[in-house]
Amino acid sequence: MNMTPKEIVAYLDKYVISQKDAKKTIALALRTRYRRMQLDEKLQDEIMPKNILMIGSTGVGKTEISRRLAKMMKVPFIKVEASKYTEVGFVGRDVESMIRDLVVNSISIVKSEKEEENKEKIENYVLNKIVEKLLPPLPETASESKKDDYQRLLEAMEKRVESGEMDDKIIELEIDKMNIEFNDTNLPPEMAKVQESFSKIFSSINKEDNKKEVTVKDAKSILKLEASNKLLDMTNIQNDALERAENGGIIFLDEIDKIALSEKSQGRNDPSKEGVQRDLLPIVEGSSVTTKYGVINTDHILFIAAGAFHVSKPSDLIPELQGRFPLRVELESLTEETLYQILTQTENSLLKQYEALLGVEGMTLTFEDDAIHAIAQLSHRANEITEDIGARRLHTVLEKILEDISFNADEYKGQEFKITAELVHEKLDIVVADDDLSRYIL
Repeated sequence: MNMTPKEIVAYLDKYVISQKDAKKTIALALRTRYRRMQLDEKLQDEIMPKNILMIGSTGVGKTEISRRLAKMMKVPFIKVEASKYTEVGFVGRDVESMIRDLVVNSISIVKSEKEEENKEKIENYVLNKIVEKLLPPLPETASESKKDDYQRLLEAMEKRVESGEMDDKIIELEIDKMNIEFNDTNLPPEMAKVQESFSKIFSSINKEDNKKEVTVKDAKSILKLEASNKLLDMTNIQNDALERAENGGIIFLDEIDKIALSEKSQGRNDPSKEGVQRDLLPIVEGSSVTTKYGVINTDHILFIAAGAFHVSKPSDLIPELQGRFPLRVELESLTEETLYQILTQTENSLLKQYEALLGVEGMTLTFEDDAIHAIAQLSHRANEITEDIGARRLHTVLEKILEDISFNADEYKGQEFKITAELVHEKLDIVVADDDLSRYIL
């Protein structure tokens, strides 16, 4: 969390082109959370997160910003679609399940950190168990010379197991019956606990033989899980995870415009849309949500909502919910130049992906600069003629250009294939020029 706003923006710049205002707003919101955590506890409680509403058409980078934030920050983060929630009383997910999802994500993060901290202990546990199976211990009555020989054999065997030399050997493991974790966050916590209780009862009743023959390679994975469960204090992990979710959790609420009640579509609106907004309101305002790991307070969870707002407007949301998203940022539509930069300047851009994929077939795919400009120009034009789907148009356009080359890739093994501007125009000019073809093909 200790990244300056400039560092956050610099990181996002590698993956998302333009949208400076959105990046700046998010960077400031994240930094404010860090600043809050450094203050006195009494003052911390008073400072509420400034929730953000991102407005922009599809494919301009709203979701990509959220994806990159999730990878960058070691804080509990989930991305959910507002359109999949329904009002209490309708069939579907209730809005509180997003908080339970956040807690599960938080536990996963904390558990991974604790496993990393105890990596050496876990590895030693796994190694000792496997070596014990491959080299049974000597009886206590063995002579000193035999014990010395055994010790040398033991050290040699440990090295062989660690190096992977013994991975194909079959050993017999007594596999502990793991208690089944019910992480269906749509279930009420009480129901999840009842299900887990039943699973414990049945596993204790069922005394069948737990021995199983597995390879040493598979045994490493099985025993690593067993070691984690035995060596880590899950109560502390859960308490730490709840605290992190409360103070550092971020929920990216996508497609929020789908639950807005627009005047144009009043007749065909789902009656539960306004209900979802009303159910969402207490969670965004701050309330206590019961999870099977404990109660979590949502006062300081940061909500970032995003929507295209083609049919509806932010003012179509209920006034109370609008007031809970004080920071508004509008994302710009993508220009021809922006599309060119997306293809050339982003880390792991689409062009690099296609080059790597066809490299598997032994061919070298290269794109001339004129061809990249032509792809950007035709993609932008297709966006203008049909629906504007932003950078997602590049996927469709590139697939159309590379379809035949990819199909016949085996014929170009050991050769270089250059994508030229002529080839791009040959494949796409007719499609883009014809309005009907554009709508169906691109």
